[in-house]
Amino acid sequence: MGYTITEKILAAHAGKTGVEPGELINCRLDGVLGNDITTPVAINEFNKLGIDRVFDRDKIFLVMDHFTPNKDIKSANQCQDIRRFARQFQITNYFEGGAVGIEHCLLPEAGLVLPG
Repeated sequence: MGYTITEKILAAHAGKTGVEPGELINCRLDGVLGNDITTPVAINEFNKLGIDRVFDRDKIFLVMDHFTPNKDIKSANQCQDIRRFARQFQITNYFEGGAVGIEHCLLPEAGLVLPG
């Protein structure tokens, strides 16, 4: 059976020869992207686990994309929580203000992600 490029990438990162749709795997992460909508949820779950460090501060990409500039107090608070998290864990790739852009374009343009 032939594998899709996604299945090949996932298999390589899981140390397997192949993976199947629906299979649960553990794999090495090249990077983790969070934005101003998804990151607050992730931070809440992270805090529930009681973890005191991130897996790799250089492989986490936090992009304040949807609520910059902030449209209201709630979105400003969300971005502030993410900013605190980024500072606390010294996240290398935190983007906001004049350094921000559309997350899906910003990461390749910054050379943070490549094909494959």
